[in-house]
Amino acid sequence: MKIPFKNSFLSWLIKKRMHQIELFLKYPLQVQEDVLFNLLLKAKNTEFGKQYGFSSIKSYTDFKNQVPIRNYEEFSPYIRRLRIGKEDVLWPGRTKWFAKSSGTTNVKSKFIPISENALTECHYKAGKDMLAIYCHNHSNTKLFNGKGLMLGGSQNIQTSKNYIEGDLSAILLDNFPFWVNMHRIPDLETALHPNWEEKLKKIVKQGIQEDVTSLTGAPSWMLIILQKILLETKTRNISELWPNLELYMHGGMSFSPYKEQFKKLIPSKEMNYMECYNASEGYFAIQDQTHNNEMLLMLNYGIFYEFIDMKDLKNGSKDAIGLDKVKLGSTYAIVISTNSGLWRYLIGDTIAFTSLSPFRIKIIGRTKSFINAFGEELVIENAEIAIQEACKKSNAIVKEFTAAPLYIDNDNSGAHQWLIEFEKKPNNLNNFTLELDKTLKSSNSDYEAKRTKDLILKLPKIKIAKSGTFYTWLENKGKLGGQNKVPRLSNQREIIEEILDVNQKLIND
Repeated sequence: MKIPFKNSFLSWLIKKRMHQIELFLKYPLQVQEDVLFNLLLKAKNTEFGKQYGFSSIKSYTDFKNQVPIRNYEEFSPYIRRLRIGKEDVLWPGRTKWFAKSSGTTNVKSKFIPISENALTECHYKAGKDMLAIYCHNHSNTKLFNGKGLMLGGSQNIQTSKNYIEGDLSAILLDNFPFWVNMHRIPDLETALHPNWEEKLKKIVKQGIQEDVTSLTGAPSWMLIILQKILLETKTRNISELWPNLELYMHGGMSFSPYKEQFKKLIPSKEMNYMECYNASEGYFAIQDQTHNNEMLLMLNYGIFYEFIDMKDLKNGSKDAIGLDKVKLGSTYAIVISTNSGLWRYLIGDTIAFTSLSPFRIKIIGRTKSFINAFGEELVIENAEIAIQEACKKSNAIVKEFTAAPLYIDNDNSGAHQWLIEFEKKPNNLNNFTLELDKTLKSSNSDYEAKRTKDLILKLPKIKIAKSGTFYTWLENKGKLGGQNKVPRLSNQREIIEEILDVNQKLIND
């Protein structure tokens, strides 16, 4: 592989990482088996390891039989003990960091333990791999000739308890190795600033003074930064300000609702987009092909993967399978065991395999983020495909959206209510609605069946949100910046009612 830049350290790093990636591509099942038994070996003397007899586990079958699958609520008692300073509970030693996550459908905060092993062997290794894969696919890159703009959340040092909690991105930024900090903006103080509005002003000020070649962060918040920079510099687009910008690395939420907005802001033909699948619990997959948004499942990050077919999970079964048993065409809930001490943890995400050699995936949605009020089984993937198609056919750009059921009332059929904030409104809202409905029916047979003759489900009801509605709702929730995101689908109406109230107040003002 030809590396055009002179930095020998980076050249060495990229070659090393590509070699390790090629190794797990060649021996995926063996690598995963090694990961499992390394995890068990390291944690055998923890409280959890002793409780479930890690020393006696000799096979994956033993592991399944001896260790139950848990969700966050079921792990809470262990995590509470970690947060009061108990050592050797789930993972050897004391846990220094907790990634605070509100989840997608649950407003209650989760505190995900992060070990030093997870920082170095998972999150930072993944960052190196993203760069290695990108440079491998773009041999003429000039990425390292400029700076990378990285967005992160804030953190809170709990001095009385001797640990740090906050957004995962803030924890990562605060512990980056020196060579990363040399190539990124904003400065650390700004990056970790707890006030989003103040942080925004400082990022804009620093950004316009640099030659930015890459962007990293959640799409919704990155768009706000870029739009503020355009206003400040009075430039027509970002490519005028940063002509060498060539890469946006994004994850944490689907990119499809934001794709057209980014293309409008960054019209350069040299611009590349690279998706990753990361969460507070770990870094799972990276887009490894330039013209295909499937993601390669990363198997050597200290995470052991299991999968539960969603059909089984909905029927109450938690019978998980390993990589050797997965099939194309099925939707799976992910179960992970990690080098932070999450054992057979049901993370709440659903994926489908697009390739079994190598193992590539696409994200379908969340196990709890869907609409199934009438048996329609609508998932996030359906919604985002439909939004994208409706935008294409009606020349619209969607900024944010959420949807929830309108329940059957008296003799009336039910419906789905969509609250949509447009960057560019459709030429004809009725045509947009019809196209949305048409695409949902074509991609989801259950939805199509329930829409037959309007007997159970009527045509979607779309309400246009006033500009700033979703931002204000997030602000009211204290969720500006970081990995915070708007819930796309909900089977109940609590979230959409809250956002509708915000929308009405903005209209009244």
